[in-house]
Amino acid sequence: MGRQFNRGSASVMLSTCSVAALWLASGIGAVQAAEGAVGTIMEEVQVTARKRAEAERLQEVPVAATAYSGDQLEALQTKDLQSLSFKMPNVQLDDIGTVKNTANFTVRGLGVNSSIPSIDPTVGVFVDGMYMGVNAGVVTDLFDLEGIEVLRGPQGLLFGRNVTGGAVVIRTARPTEEFSSKVKVSTTDNLDSVVATSVNGAITDSVNGRLTAYYNNDQGWFENVYTGNDKAGASETWFIRPSFSVALSETAELLVRMEHGRMDSDGVVAQNRGVPIFTSGGSLVEPGAQQIAGSVGATDWDNSADSFEVAQNEEGFQDDEWSQVITEFTQDVAFGNGTITNILAWRQYEALGLGDIDSLPITAFHANTSVDQSQLSNELRYAGRFGATSLTTGLYWFSQDLTYLENRILPLSAPGGLNWTGGGQQDHEAKGIFAQADIDLNESWVLTLGGRYSTEDKDARIATIPLDLCTLDGCAAYDFEDSESWNAFTPKIGLQWNLADNAQIYSIWTKGFRSGGYNMRNTGIDPNSGNPYQPGPTDQEEQTSFEIGGKAEWLDGRVRTNLALFHNTIEDMQREENLSDVISGVVQIIRNTADATIRGAEFEAMAAATDNLLFTMNVGYVDGDYDKVFGDISGDGVVDDVDLGLEIPRLAPWTYGVGLVHDLALDSLGTVTSRLNFNHRDAVAYTDNNVGLLSEADMLDFSIGFAPDAGNYQLTLFGRNMLDEVTEGNNTQLPANLGGSGASFTPLNKGRVMGIELTYDL
Repeated sequence: MGRQFNRGSASVMLSTCSVAALWLASGIGAVQAAEGAVGTIMEEVQVTARKRAEAERLQEVPVAATAYSGDQLEALQTKDLQSLSFKMPNVQLDDIGTVKNTANFTVRGLGVNSSIPSIDPTVGVFVDGMYMGVNAGVVTDLFDLEGIEVLRGPQGLLFGRNVTGGAVVIRTARPTEEFSSKVKVSTTDNLDSVVATSVNGAITDSVNGRLTAYYNNDQGWFENVYTGNDKAGASETWFIRPSFSVALSETAELLVRMEHGRMDSDGVVAQNRGVPIFTSGGSLVEPGAQQIAGSVGATDWDNSADSFEVAQNEEGFQDDEWSQVITEFTQDVAFGNGTITNILAWRQYEALGLGDIDSLPITAFHANTSVDQSQLSNELRYAGRFGATSLTTGLYWFSQDLTYLENRILPLSAPGGLNWTGGGQQDHEAKGIFAQADIDLNESWVLTLGGRYSTEDKDARIATIPLDLCTLDGCAAYDFEDSESWNAFTPKIGLQWNLADNAQIYSIWTKGFRSGGYNMRNTGIDPNSGNPYQPGPTDQEEQTSFEIGGKAEWLDGRVRTNLALFHNTIEDMQREENLSDVISGVVQIIRNTADATIRGAEFEAMAAATDNLLFTMNVGYVDGDYDKVFGDISGDGVVDDVDLGLEIPRLAPWTYGVGLVHDLALDSLGTVTSRLNFNHRDAVAYTDNNVGLLSEADMLDFSIGFAPDAGNYQLTLFGRNMLDEVTEGNNTQLPANLGGSGASFTPLNKGRVMGIELTYDL
């Protein structure tokens, strides 16, 4: 540990909470759903946030969350989780960009900036009750869903595994008895085309089945001025999802969901925002110019922060393949009139890729990567009611085997160049026992008491990359082997005050836990000893959170408002520090950097001005400070107030958005539905030393759809990012020998996209 610097932190919220109580109480009214497409957006979304036997109305659950039904997701043209990234307060659901489909999710300022698969995410993703064990393979395409819930704040009791920032809960559509089918076809101006279908219905008297198939051919969006390819970033994705339910008896059911999919794509599309100039031999001779010499094929390359042009000599590839089976058994029991649920899940994920990390028209830093992950988990829980008490309790077990290999090609880092391969293997097991009781003190007050005890064990074998002990087929030896265990008790206390059937105030005090871990991308060499830095283990991260919020429906249900205020303290914050290095290109160090305090507020509202006009808005504010630092975060060689004053990475102070939905009836012809959304996110530091930044962004989306009165189809014209904003997956700094002054590895997201979509239901 380095020297420690302390700073006191306090947050006063009581007066604000009192105002919130009066504000909510003044808004009590009877619930009445709006009509038409406006009613679809205003519909009562059902959520599983408390893991009770039956889903509950979002407005009745005392938790800060944004939820979408399957119909709402279709209306928003939701292609993947990243499509929702700007639509919620204090939430960023971004792809990190280094390796496609790798989540870099942040909620309320808590996230990780890493594509290293051994780093546990702070925002957990759950698919049909299965926890996704790594960030890789998470940002895949979505279709035929029952709903998505985004729970903000630590969910360390019911959702458990390392969910300190929040949880993203995805529910795929279940098989039902009634026959239905759907076909969706869409394409965009850059020929990002989708064909998808689902068929559902009874197979026998006791068996229902559903088959979902999806295919996406994205022909690329970006211009690579070096290769002349104006369709860089192409990809092809498909998956098939068969599922069936079996009524084993009048009180028992077995639900099985299977999925197999594959994505084949170009490698990362990225800029190097440095200012170099090259000779005809491809050598860097003068940092400080804004132009790449024509002798290497890229004249007038605009690599500024407001440009989408790239100049990569290696467009690379990324191939992902996954298979999963999730079985859910439910049994109603007389004990407490409850339900026993058992979710047994298996997932296998493999990925192989080649990326141009220097993002230049010469080979300066390229990387091959390989990920092989297999996980098996089981959750057994009971939910029932005993008089005034609703009880949810259960046991959880998770096991994961992970292999990661990385080959770095660095021709400019030493005479003759460098070509290193390293990585590692990790065996991982987690167990937990949990219980939550919601006790009705009277007709208005509900007391929540709960706790979870978690243990985690990890066995790691790591080959430091510069030692070159491996190939992409495996490692001949490992220079580091270690085992470690972590455990924690995470309690929860909550109080809910139901002001009326449609208005409540709640307060929650809880703790979150994130186990320590290891760095499978160990690249750093200690200049003092000449030996590799130790790749771990890090200490566990613990969070204490206090939240107060309120939910209400006003004016006969035509206005819905949700408010939350939160204050979180984080001890032993785990971070991946990205530091430029003239030999390795980039050094990643995973360690406990600091204690911190994060506080903020969120507000969401919907208002049906008429039966055919709906307004929406959301606003989020987050503020955070380091209270104590454990080392030189700034990289200036000393530990002092400079480190203490740095911004916490990915903590965007302001996020906000407004939108409207309008239905226009065309007599007996049908209805035209128009949607317009504007969302803003502040600029934010990406790297811990605050050198790398993510741009401020203003996102404008629209759609105009027509549905006939007599017909089962809808035709929609849509547009995303209509202001053509440049946004980045990450902004990792590179040394000057890999691009000159300000050299960086900056993967880009798409700019303006327009398209048309046809859906047809039987």
